[in-house]
Amino acid sequence: MSDNLSILHYRFLFIFVIVLFFSINLKADTSSSEDRVALFDYLLAKTMERESFSPIKNQKLGLDVKKEMLRFREELIAADTDEKLYYALVKISNSRKDRHLKVSLVEGGLTLPDTTGVELHNYPEPGSSIPHAPIRFSVDFGTPGQYFVFVSDYSKNIGDFVGGNLPEIGDKLLAVNGQSIDAYRKEIEPFHRYSTINGFWWKFAFWIPQKSYQFPPRFYQESVTYLLERRTGERYSITLPYLLPDKIDWAGFGERRYPAFRLVFAAQTFDFYRRDDGKRVILLDWHGFRSSLISDVDRLMDYSVKHNLIDHAIIFDATRSGGGSKGAYAIQRLSPKPFKTTFGNLRLSDVIPEFIKKKQKEFEKKTVLDSGVGEVMDQGQWLIDWLEDDVTKGLKAGQSYSNNVPFKCAHLPKYSDGILKPAKVHFRGPLVCLLSPYGGSHLDQFSSIVFDNRLGHTMGMPAGGYSNTWEWEETLVFPISKKPIIRYMWSIGHTIRPNGEILEGNPAQVNEYIPLTRDNYLTYHKMLLSRAMNKLGVE
Repeated sequence: MSDNLSILHYRFLFIFVIVLFFSINLKADTSSSEDRVALFDYLLAKTMERESFSPIKNQKLGLDVKKEMLRFREELIAADTDEKLYYALVKISNSRKDRHLKVSLVEGGLTLPDTTGVELHNYPEPGSSIPHAPIRFSVDFGTPGQYFVFVSDYSKNIGDFVGGNLPEIGDKLLAVNGQSIDAYRKEIEPFHRYSTINGFWWKFAFWIPQKSYQFPPRFYQESVTYLLERRTGERYSITLPYLLPDKIDWAGFGERRYPAFRLVFAAQTFDFYRRDDGKRVILLDWHGFRSSLISDVDRLMDYSVKHNLIDHAIIFDATRSGGGSKGAYAIQRLSPKPFKTTFGNLRLSDVIPEFIKKKQKEFEKKTVLDSGVGEVMDQGQWLIDWLEDDVTKGLKAGQSYSNNVPFKCAHLPKYSDGILKPAKVHFRGPLVCLLSPYGGSHLDQFSSIVFDNRLGHTMGMPAGGYSNTWEWEETLVFPISKKPIIRYMWSIGHTIRPNGEILEGNPAQVNEYIPLTRDNYLTYHKMLLSRAMNKLGVE
C-alpha cells in the first residue's frame, strides 16, 4: 500500500514538474519564431500600405523607414521573452520617427516586470509616479551638430546625496552609469519617439534622470551615477537615488516668471495676466488646446471687452504648451486678420472603410467627434459628407491619398478655400508668440497658422514638429497563434500647413530664433519676455 502511495506521489510530482516547466517556458517564449517572422512581415506590409509618410521629414532626417524597420527584424524574430519582444516592437514602431505613434500594453498581451507609471493604452507622462533622480537636465542648442546636455535644476537637499561635491547649473553631462553620453544617446535613441532633431534632444534630456518602463531595464541600476564637467574643465562624479516625484523639492532654477504682470484668472487652457503698471499688453501662459478652450477664450473676451483691453497687444507664451484642438477658434479672437487654416487628408488603405464606419457611428450617436469643436462647426456633418463622398470615391478609384480639405472639416466644409475671418469681437493689437520644442501637435498647427499667415511675430525655437489628421490603432495579434500582443498605431493622414507643406517633421520656423544654451539658461525666459515687450514697443 505504501509502495503504491509512493509511486502515486512521484507520478504527481513528475506531472507537477512537467507542468511547471512548460508554464515557465510558455511565459518565457510567448510565440514561435514563425509567428514572429509573420508578425514582422505584417507590420512592414501594413506600414508601407497605411502610413502617411512625410517626405520632407524623411529628407530632413535622412530617413528610409523600410530600411530602418528592417534593422530590427532579426531582433524581433529572436525575442523569446515578453520583455525582449516588447522593446523590439518599440524600436520598430519608432523607426517611423513620429512623436504621435506609440505602443502600449493590452489585457492578455505582453507583460513587463516593471511598468512604473504605466496604464493600459498609455505612456507615462510628466507628473506621474515615475521614479526620478533629484536632478534635471536641459540641452544647449547653441551650435547645430554640437548640442550637449547640462545640469538645469536639482533638489534643494542635493547635498544630502553628494556631500560637498555640489553640481552647478550649466555643468556638462559626460557619462551615465559609466557609459559616455554619446554612446548612451545612440543606444537609447531607438526607444524615443520624436519627429525632429530638436524634439529628440529636448525629450532626451528630460528623460535621462527618470526611471521609466519606456526604456529597457538595462539602462537602470538601483541608483544612477553621472560624470559631469564644470566650466573650469574639472570633472567629477555624483551618485543619486531614484525618488518618487512628490518627494523631491526642486530648487527651481530656470522657472518661468512674469515680473510686472499680475494673474487675472487661471483656466484649464491658459493663465491670463495683465501688467501691473497699466501698459497696454496682456499675457497668456498657454497650457494647451484643451476641451474647455471655447469657454476659456470666451471668458477672456468677455473680461477684455468689459475692461477695455481689446486694443491691447498680446504675448502668447506657448513654451510649455501641449496639443489638443480648436486653435482656429482662439486665433479668430486673438488676431484682427483673416487667415488660412491648416488642411488635412487621409492615406487611403485597408483601414479606411472601418474608420468611416467608426465616424458614422459617432455621428449617429451624436457623440462629440474627435474633430469636433463645439459651436464652430455643424456637429460633424461636414466631416461625414467628406468621408462618405470624396474619401469613399478616392478609395474605390485606388488613390493613395484623399483630397485635401480644411483640417478634419472642423471649421469649414470640404469645398472651402480654408480662409477664416476674425470673430465679431476680437483683439486688435499686435501678437507675439513664444515657442520651444517642448510641445507640438495642435500647437504646431497653431504656430504654422500664425507664421505662414504673418499674423504675429514668433520667437524662441520652433515647436516639436509633429502633427497629423488621424491615427489608426489596433491590437496586434500573432498571425498564427492569434494571441494578443500590444496596441500599435499608424499615422493615416497629413496635416497641411497654410503654405501648402506637410507639417509632420516640418515645423514652422520662428521670426526670431533664440536658442536655449547653458549660458542663457537662467535668464532665458526673462530674455524672451523682454524681447517680446521690446517688439511690441511697451517695455
